[in-house]
Amino acid sequence: MKKSKLSLKVSTSLVAAAIFAAGCGGNDETTGNNNEGNGNNDNNNNSNQEASSDGDKILIYNNGEEPTSLDPPIGNDEYSYSILNNVMEGLTRLEQGEPVPEPAMAEDWEVSDDGLVYTFNLREDAYWSNGEPVTAEDFEFSFKRLADPETASPAAHHSYWIAGAEAFNEGEGSEDDVMVEALDDKTLEVTLENPVDFFESIVAMPQLFPVHKETVEENDDWANSPDTFVGNGPFVVSEWENDEYLLVTKNEDYWDADTVNLDGIEYVMVEDSNTAYQLYQNDEVHITGIPSDMAGELIDGPETAVYPRSGIEFQRFNVEEEPFQNTNIRKAFAKAINAQEIVDYITQENQPVMTGYVFDDFAHPAGGTYREEVGELHEFDPEEAQQLLEQGMEEEGYDELPEVTFSYNTDDLHHTIAQAVQEMLQTNLEVDVTLENQEWAVFLDAQRDLELQYSRSSFLGGYNDPMNYLDNFTTGNPMNRTGWSNEEYDQLVSDALAEPDPEQRFELMAEAERVFIEDAVIVPLYYYNSTFLEKPEVTDVVRHPVGFVEFKWADLQ
Repeated sequence: MKKSKLSLKVSTSLVAAAIFAAGCGGNDETTGNNNEGNGNNDNNNNSNQEASSDGDKILIYNNGEEPTSLDPPIGNDEYSYSILNNVMEGLTRLEQGEPVPEPAMAEDWEVSDDGLVYTFNLREDAYWSNGEPVTAEDFEFSFKRLADPETASPAAHHSYWIAGAEAFNEGEGSEDDVMVEALDDKTLEVTLENPVDFFESIVAMPQLFPVHKETVEENDDWANSPDTFVGNGPFVVSEWENDEYLLVTKNEDYWDADTVNLDGIEYVMVEDSNTAYQLYQNDEVHITGIPSDMAGELIDGPETAVYPRSGIEFQRFNVEEEPFQNTNIRKAFAKAINAQEIVDYITQENQPVMTGYVFDDFAHPAGGTYREEVGELHEFDPEEAQQLLEQGMEEEGYDELPEVTFSYNTDDLHHTIAQAVQEMLQTNLEVDVTLENQEWAVFLDAQRDLELQYSRSSFLGGYNDPMNYLDNFTTGNPMNRTGWSNEEYDQLVSDALAEPDPEQRFELMAEAERVFIEDAVIVPLYYYNSTFLEKPEVTDVVRHPVGFVEFKWADLQ
């Protein structure tokens, strides 16, 4: 397929916008902001006619950044999964209306009486984009590959639900011990470590998408080019210019192709939110981010779409580096930062301020929400913060606090928040903090390798249970990225995983959260909203609180 005319317009406009910004001395910061911009309705039809001059419905979506990887166990971030979720598909997919799993690659499944064994029956009309059938062997290979320590997946812990997977990943077991087996071409049997009543939702997550076994074994670089990428979702990867755009087109061999309305999605990689907003105003992008300095102006606009999102903005301490080996110093920093001011005056998107760690709105089996039952565990308290800092410095024998550097990935919103945090710590603790920014891939590697002392972070929930948050900070979990380890916390999480009684399981998880907050491993800031501005002709884009953007049902009217 030829590159769409709209893509050519985007490239031209980017150059023009860069020249304009340089001439005006504009903002040098760039963004991976997940919010969207506003536009002029009068020009919408002209834009669509030009974009669709060959009769195609191509939706233009600003992805913000280049995907880290389109290999499911590797690209463990929203930049990657916003694409992967539309070019691949797992055993289940979340429904259009509610975040509950429905049949996808599996047309049905059975669960044993003890809740440990799931038998998935794959549909006969499930095909890879190379024309070959999707098989149970592909899933067996993929689930074991996720757990394989040689894969080095940052999402490997999502395989731990499967019996034997954690031991294999930690080098204490073998691949043969991972209890997933293709009984025949279309029958997959998965045995769990413990009964998990939300396992059907877990297998809808991108981390557990299948990969085409033969392709992966033959080419380590298979996921980085449209010529070699093999998917099984509603769309196929057709074109890819790194750091510019990625075009996916409708997969006519997809089992549910009749449901797919779009002819394609063009993901453009425009980091700077102001540039992206100009493209949106020029009707050259259908969905993009709101510049952080315009959020208050645009949040209530007629083209603003706000979706609830199980996700958090927070900061991590590296407990292996001074001065954050000290719990009271960490507590002092956490209590000295006013997240409500950040939401009110910087993000301006009405995000709920975090009063704990776990997402507030999970349904509690006793009724109400998780936070209503557990209560608030964290608050801004500058006076207590000063006392804690003095206590921590005395414990460590500090006359002067060691130098502190706060790191964040390049983004105009992150930069503004970092400046506000810097000022709050100076005002409330008289602590000077140096700021440094890094490009996303560099930043992520450094954080994973515990090279950052104190850093910006975020997490997006993938399934509808508090455990999605809590297991991230168990000892050795690749999502931990703090060096923190606590035996009591690990045991509470382990006990919760094994507990069949729902109310008791939630109490164990609540106690684990209390331990986590008391140890001040992070600075809680705010829970996410997914805030976007979409052109009026865009319909039926789905964003679940615990899922990623869905274009399977989307349309351009």
